[in-house]
Amino acid sequence: MVALEGTRSYGVGLARAMQTAGLTVVEIERPRRGERRRGKLDPIDACLAVLYALRLDADRLPIPRADGDREVLRILLGARRELTTTTTRAINRLRALLLTGSDDDRALSRSALTQARLAAIARRRGSRHQTREQAIRRGEARRLALAIREVDRQLASNKHQLADLVAHLAPQLLARRGMDPVSAAQAIVSWSHPGRCRDDAAYAALAGASPIPASSGRVVRHRLHRGGDRDLHRAVHDILLTRWRLCPCTRAYVTRRRAEGKSDAEIRRCLKRYIARELYRCLNAAMTA
Repeated sequence: MVALEGTRSYGVGLARAMQTAGLTVVEIERPRRGERRRGKLDPIDACLAVLYALRLDADRLPIPRADGDREVLRILLGARRELTTTTTRAINRLRALLLTGSDDDRALSRSALTQARLAAIARRRGSRHQTREQAIRRGEARRLALAIREVDRQLASNKHQLADLVAHLAPQLLARRGMDPVSAAQAIVSWSHPGRCRDDAAYAALAGASPIPASSGRVVRHRLHRGGDRDLHRAVHDILLTRWRLCPCTRAYVTRRRAEGKSDAEIRRCLKRYIARELYRCLNAAMTA
């Protein structure tokens, strides 16, 4: 057995070579600050890695995440986050530019920038008597509108690729209410492979949806775990928001829990835990098969 840190970053090549050689690779965490009081040397770090691995339970070994289609999904999700950041920045820049323009531009900046409006901005032509400021403003608005349209096309292509891969790996996920290809892809990427999460409680802790006691005196309550995979937590939160609005069963559950005196934050915590359990069971059944 090999205890290795950074199995999905700088240590990925070594981890793959070890797995190809038939060795069991265990993913370890970086030593805590208190454990490094003896100094920072490679032999000391190796000793701490061995001690960390030996303290693990034999049935709870953290195996590195899988390659293959799961890695393809991870790459596509990373590209999608970058594209989303780019288009948000461009939209904010275009709105700020239109806000300081003419009356028509100011009205346009307050409305939704649909594809039709972006196309109209890109087709605008200047007059013969326009000033230099107007010409530069029109040209920059046209450039931003074309950039936003191009990124939107790339996002649509990215979502289509995610949908094809998810339909191939776990088609049952897309049949769940509130599930879109992006959320389903993130659920698969975080779940990785059979055995990485030992049960639905471990998957809920990974998603930051496991309840943590936060009681004091006569107040008995729980709160959400603030750690875990925040991208997976965001996917679970998106599923929750959709079900909160559209799912009759979820709305009936919310009504019943409100009648019991639960706040909306506590109800969301409970629903996230249920969603994490549902995702784990669906993934475990589909991906294992």
